[in-house]
Amino acid sequence: MQKDLIIQKLKEQGLRITKQRLILLDIILEEDCSCCKEIYYKASQKDDKIGSATVYRMINTLEEIGAISRKNMYRVDCSPECRKENACTIELEDNTVIELNEEKWNQIIRTGLAACGITADGQKVRSITANMPACVEA
Repeated sequence: MQKDLIIQKLKEQGLRITKQRLILLDIILEEDCSCCKEIYYKASQKDDKIGSATVYRMINTLEEIGAISRKNMYRVDCSPECRKENACTIELEDNTVIELNEEKWNQIIRTGLAACGITADGQKVRSITANMPACVEA
């Protein structure tokens, strides 16, 4: 879904969606790159016609449209909906509804993972993917 939104924004800016731009976008979305050189290296393995200038222009364009942030090391930035006050809603079996902001949600996940001995306390969560049905028993 993020890829489709980014492509839409690129089109709105009047840019063509070329094979090279799609390769770069896939690398940025799927890989954990910390700089343009890493992105260039991975892209040049997929298409040797991609030059470093193409990578830098794409990074600048993605930053201009708000898709990435250099402070987040070229990772796709969360949409504004992710940062809203009630980013997570939990419903308990007694119909109690708990709404958590982003900070509280992350605190709960970090504390729970540390309590279970899965991570070191304080380690930051990069992302969570839920692959389970809506009904979860504790």
